Amino acid sequence: MARSKPTTRAQRESQRGSDAIALLKADHRQVEEWFEQFEKARNDDRKLELAGKICNALKIHTMIEEEIFYPAFLEATEDKEIHHEAEVEHEGAKRLIAEIEASGPDDDYYDAKVTVLSEMIKHHVKEEEKPGGMFSEARDSDMDLAQLGEQLAARKEELEAQGEMPSPGARQRGESMGTRARRR
Repeated sequence: MARSKPTTRAQRESQRGSDAIALLKADHRQVEEWFEQFEKARNDDRKLELAGKICNALKIHTMIEEEIFYPAFLEATEDKEIHHEAEVEHEGAKRLIAEIEASGPDDDYYDAKVTVLSEMIKHHVKEEEKPGGMFSEARDSDMDLAQLGEQLAARKEELEAQGEMPSPGARQRGESMGTRARRR
């Protein structure tokens, strides 16, 4: 008997399991939740904790996209415009992440920086997830999203196991995670 297509978006998403797009969207939802919690937080320690989670998650997310998903997307679709915009958006977010990590709630601009990062990420997510966006094009291409999902999950697990990621500019400054930790 032929299996009918799922009728709701939620059913389609659950049926796809952990393909590349489902994994990336799950990351998006988690970070959105933390941004909402940050907005409501009144305690500086809680803000610092949430900003740390947000920044670390975004660093890992951008790394796995840039190392695995984006190259596969570009190869499969040859859509340089969408690819290049995504890369530029990542660079802007990474610069702001570095500023957030270099400061703290005692910085007059700390909350504003986290808010602007939230707005940047919302825009980026909207661009990736909209009809005709990167994820839509990826689904319409010959990309093996299940296999890419496995690669993304493995790389994400590897990066998470390393603990806190270095700030985006640390490698250019010749810092290692250990150097950064000793500097704190």
